[in-house]
Order: sequence, then C-alpha cells, then structure tokens
Amino acid sequence: MQAQFLTTFESIRPQLRAYVLRMTANVADTDDIIQDSWIKASQNLASFQGNSTLKTWIFAIATNVAKDYLRLKKRWTEDCTDICRQAALGNRAFFEEAMQIRQHAPQGEFEIREHITFCFTCISKSLPLEQQVALLLKEVYAFKIKEIGEIMDISEAMTKYYLHTARTKMSDIFEKRCALINKEGACHQCTELNGIFNPKQNAQEALMEIEMARDPESKSRDALFDLRMKIVQGIDPFNSGASTLQLHHLEHNRQVMERYLETV
Repeated sequence: MQAQFLTTFESIRPQLRAYVLRMTANVADTDDIIQDSWIKASQNLASFQGNSTLKTWIFAIATNVAKDYLRLKKRWTEDCTDICRQAALGNRAFFEEAMQIRQHAPQGEFEIREHITFCFTCISKSLPLEQQVALLLKEVYAFKIKEIGEIMDISEAMTKYYLHTARTKMSDIFEKRCALINKEGACHQCTELNGIFNPKQNAQEALMEIEMARDPESKSRDALFDLRMKIVQGIDPFNSGASTLQLHHLEHNRQVMERYLETV
C-alpha cells in the first residue's frame, strides 16, 4: 500500500497543486498545504479502507487542509478584478515587473485563453467556500457527484445543490461582466492586456480562436459556461506558456484583495 500511495500521490501532485492554488490564490500557502497533506496522508495511510480511490482520498485530505487555511479568511468580492485593475493602473512597478517577465521569462507569454482561466480563479473566490470547492472538483477536475460527496463529506443532494448554486452564480457574474460573451459587459481586461503585452497582435483575431467568444448570442448560458470550463480544464496554472506572468498577476491581486478586505 505504501508504494501505491507514493506512486499515486506523485502522479496527481501537479493536478492537486493546481487545484489548491485555485482555492487559495496563494503559491506559498499552496505549497504548505500540499506538504501538510502529504504528511497527514502518510501518517493516516492505515486508515484508508479502500471505499474510494486513493486519488479521491488524497483530494479529501488536501481539501480539508486547504479549508482550514481558508476558513477565517474573507471571501473576495464579485468586482475583485475591477478593484485589482484599478490598483494595477496606479502601480508602475507592477507593470515594469510584468513587462520584464513578458520579455525574458520562458513562461511569460500573454494569451487571452490564459487570462480567461486567471479570471475564473479570481471570481470563483467570491463564492462561498463550499460552493467553490464543489465547482472546482466537478467542472475543472471531473470528479463524479459521488466522489465529490466523499471528498467534502456531504450528501449527493447537497453536492448537487452546491454545484447548481455555484454554476448559477458564476454564470450571472460572467453574463453581467464579461465583454467576451455580452456586448454590454463591463470587463474588457482580456483585450486590454492583450494590447499591452501583444501590441502587434490583433485582439479580435485572437478572440476568434476562442469558441466562447464566437457568436455568443447563439449559445445558452450553460453552453457558454461549459466552454469557459473547457478552457480552464486545459490550462495548468503552474505549467503553461503564461504561468510566470499569470502567477505574478495573481500575487498582485491577492495582495490587493487582502488589503481591500481589511477595510470593509
């Protein structure tokens, strides 16, 4: 069993680390949580009864550790990207560092698809924690309803409730805000940042490569949300062409939101 555990943990470590990062928006906390989860799982391996897969069991441990880290922290607000954008506009050092990453880092590309994923991470932190966890497990990491119930230690009915409310809330936010799917949307950050980091690229041409942005009026809310999730599923925030740039951006947002939440 020990050998199987070691093999399983190492095989899912990248996915587990990305999952925890999307919960915390904090690289340092993520690495601490993964280490604590490794220790807790190793110490309690004898308690594993085989009623679920080892992967599900490990995810349950990591989820509980992450929730303990996050339980006393305030949830972000729906307009977190607006707040962080405003702070960035007044922070010359942030843009200078970002441009250095863009020009010199191997993983410093800017790509609209990557920013869609980044946006999802930030806005999902406005959900109640239980809803965010259920949404990530189902829509990004493809766990089944029964497995999510096991990970979160809740009933299948409660799992379905959290998923429904989370999807509805996120769809409401994106429908109201996202200019990619609504001509009246307030947020144009994907194309704004594309203009900053890729000044020679036509933003409209880049958008046409993204199915979600092509003729969004012909797609239902659920279909648009599923297309967004397909993009998120395809990007590892620690290992992509834009990961260094996006992690720099995420750390900025985390610091801004923590300062902001202290004042409200």
